Amino acid sequence: MNLYERSLNYLFNHFGKAMSDSVLLRVRYRTVFHKPLHLKDPRTFNEKIQWLKLYDRNPEYHEMADKYAVRNYISRVLGEKYLIPLLGVWQKAEDIDFNSLPDQFVLKCTHDSQSIVICHDKAKLDKEEAVRRLGEALKIDYSVLGREWAYHGIKPCIVAEELLTDESGDDLKDYKVFCFNGEPKFIQVDYDRFKGHKRRLYTTDWKLMETKITYPDDADLVMPKPVFLDELLEISKKLSKDIPFLRVDCYITEKQIYFGELTFYPGCGFEPITPDTDDVVWGEWLKLQKGTKK
Repeated sequence: MNLYERSLNYLFNHFGKAMSDSVLLRVRYRTVFHKPLHLKDPRTFNEKIQWLKLYDRNPEYHEMADKYAVRNYISRVLGEKYLIPLLGVWQKAEDIDFNSLPDQFVLKCTHDSQSIVICHDKAKLDKEEAVRRLGEALKIDYSVLGREWAYHGIKPCIVAEELLTDESGDDLKDYKVFCFNGEPKFIQVDYDRFKGHKRRLYTTDWKLMETKITYPDDADLVMPKPVFLDELLEISKKLSKDIPFLRVDCYITEKQIYFGELTFYPGCGFEPITPDTDDVVWGEWLKLQKGTKK
């Protein structure tokens, strides 16, 4: 997140409370896309994500969006084998018990998808900076900042999980399956997230797409088809059943798939898609539920 984005987030987080949901979303949408947001007749993917924030309010989403509570949800729906081993849970950043943690671990807040601390060597970790960053993140209410309704009412805390790495010891790629009305349509792969974030998209039969979302790609990189691709698509379909849109985020090691998180509003619905014609195509895939207020 650059300085401009952080500044906008600060303004909306501190002054957006005075705005109604629809007004704030219209203002933020125009700020990003430089055009009006159509809520009465949304057509594009990003417009429909804004619509879903306002009108698709299934109470079950709160558990699914909470990165601690969702572990129980995944256990019920898929089974515990997909869960990353849990190392600790704390309500406040200053309460983190670093002495109880192994040399390598991950710390993350349960109410967002950006505040994360990756520790490869506890002896070299700047613990004070980690506590500061996570403490600041706990203060942000995403149900206010971007009106991401699924986060409404979540009591933020910090969890520690086992650090997963690939065979080379590097951080794992993040496989994000975009599911429209219960059907996986494509996979976003994020890699080198903490070295120079890169991203590319693949079809469900692992053909590279030309579409770009925010981050660049290494054109010459050869990314082999994941061994567990079919299983990844199967569990994504199961988790997204009867939901208008859901992104299922997972990690894949040499031995198995691990669940990451469930995302209802990718990029808060404010990530430009290139070419913008794909924003329209994805919008056609996303069928809004009939009988729901527009």
